[in-house]
Order: sequence, then structure tokens, then C-alpha cells
Amino acid sequence: PRRRVSCGPLQGQSDSFLRTRNRQPMEPPMEPSGGEQELRAVRLLDLPWEDVLLPHVLSRVPLRQLLRLQRVSRAFRALVQLHLAGLRRFDAAQVGPQIPRAALAWLLRDAEGLQELALAPCHEWLADEDLVPVLARNPQLRSVALAGCGQLSRRALGALAEGCPHLQRLSLAHCDWVDGLALRGLADRCPALEELDLTACRQLKDEAIVYLAQRRGAGLRSLSLAVNANVGDVAVQELARNCPKLQHLDLTGCLRVGSDGVRTLAEYCPALRSLRVRHCHHVAEPSLSRLRKRGVDIDVEPPLHQALVLLQDMVGFAPFVNLQV
Repeated sequence: PRRRVSCGPLQGQSDSFLRTRNRQPMEPPMEPSGGEQELRAVRLLDLPWEDVLLPHVLSRVPLRQLLRLQRVSRAFRALVQLHLAGLRRFDAAQVGPQIPRAALAWLLRDAEGLQELALAPCHEWLADEDLVPVLARNPQLRSVALAGCGQLSRRALGALAEGCPHLQRLSLAHCDWVDGLALRGLADRCPALEELDLTACRQLKDEAIVYLAQRRGAGLRSLSLAVNANVGDVAVQELARNCPKLQHLDLTGCLRVGSDGVRTLAEYCPALRSLRVRHCHHVAEPSLSRLRKRGVDIDVEPPLHQALVLLQDMVGFAPFVNLQV
């Protein structure tokens, strides 16, 4: 004979679900025979949900597997939904390289405590009507990644700035819809912003970056302006003067950035640890040398090193060079 072990009433969705389960009456325990204690059968769903299954089992199951698990039965569906409602971090990449709109809506429909949200795999179809309700339900968001989500608009960024005052990290890389007005709203309403990726946001010009620096420069630690042909020395110099905590700056492919901007960075940014200036053809080595002496990681090698590498590639060995001459 088997004895079923059950837990007491649970909170939230599990409580209502347990009341509807077809529970069998408990059978009295059998006396052990032959001096051996008979094993008791315990089913997975009979374990305490909130004390055992949610923190110690489902928290280790990938999201992709949770989508399959919820199809097993209504009981597992209720358990998975309870787990999803308590998520603090959601990365759509854990589901797969492509995720259907309906799947995303189901996964996030009850989530109200998210702190990190990454939706890059949804870039082909993610629109304002998909994202804005999620933002409204999760005001505690601190990190949001929307790289490549080109179907969004200024409305989504406005909802993010308005509804998520604790935002610290934001990626808008390759979002062509981000313009100066959208960035202004972000700078005005996100006082905790520390990391911002504006790679290939090609509508942005110096004026927008200057406004960002003046409003949020004091807290900025990492900024990418890579592949923005309209950003030049005016923006870089204003960043330097207003961002004393800036540690990482990516200017890759910013063709209008020159040596003047880099010299200002060297003068005003004592915390700078890395600088990316590849394909910035107007940045000369003398403006970088001061940063090199401070140990700043720069992605462009000094001219002498470049010449030695080129020579080694041509002749097949590294010649001896007397650097004291």
C-alpha cells in the first residue's frame, strides 16, 4: 500500500490550484513487516512548492525546458507559472535564437518583480505593444537590453524612462529609431543610469550627447557611441568635462572624432580604463600617448608596434630594434 505525502495550503496560484486537485484520502500507515520500514512514495508535485520546488528545482531548469514542462499537465502548468511570476531576471536567449510572440507574452504575463530584461532574440518582431505592458508591470527594472529591436519607437523608450526610475544599464545598439528627443527623455528621467550602449544609433548628433552628458554625466561609467558618424569632438569634450567616473568609452568608427576630443578625455577623466578609437582616422598617436602612460587599454597599437608587426608579417621574423637609438 502507498501513502501519499502532501503539503499544506500554499500562497497565490498554488493555493487555488491545490483546492481543485483530485486528492485521494490518506490511508492509515501499515505496520512494518519483517522489521523493515516500508518506503513511502512521494510524487514531485507533493513536495512543498514555495519551499522546495521553486527555489531548489525550477530555478535550475532552463526556460526552454520550462516551456515543455508546462505542457505535461495543468498541475505542472500552474507550478511553472508560479515560478515565472517570481522571476528577477529574464533573458530571451535562454529560450532560443528565435522566440514566438505568444511564447514571450505567456512567459512574462505574471512577472512583476523583474530587475533584468534582455530581449535581443525578439528583435525581428518586438513592438511597442509587446514591450510597454511588461515595463509597466516591472518598475524595479535595473537592466534592459533591446539591441537590434528596430520595430520599437520613441513610445517604448518613453515608457521605460517614465516607469523604471531605477534603471542602471540600457542597451539600444542598432536601434535606428533612437533620436535626440528620445534620448532627452531618458536623460531627464533616469537618475541612476550608469551604462548606456548607443552603438549605431545613427540619428544621434552632438547636441543629444551633450545633453546626456550635462544631465547624467556625473553617474555614467560606460558609454558606447560606436558607428555614429554624426558624433564628433564637441560631444566627446562635453562628456569628458561632465563624466568624472567614466571608465569605458567606445568611439569605434566615429569618423568626426579627432585628437582634440581624446586630449580632453585624458585631462578630465581620471577613472578611464578603456578607450576604443579604431577607425577614428583623425585621432593621432600624440593624443593617445598620455592615456597609454596611465595604463588605459586602447584598441589601437602604437605606430612602432604596428610597423614591427607589419615587418614580421613580411619577412617572417621579428628583427632586433635598439629602442635607445
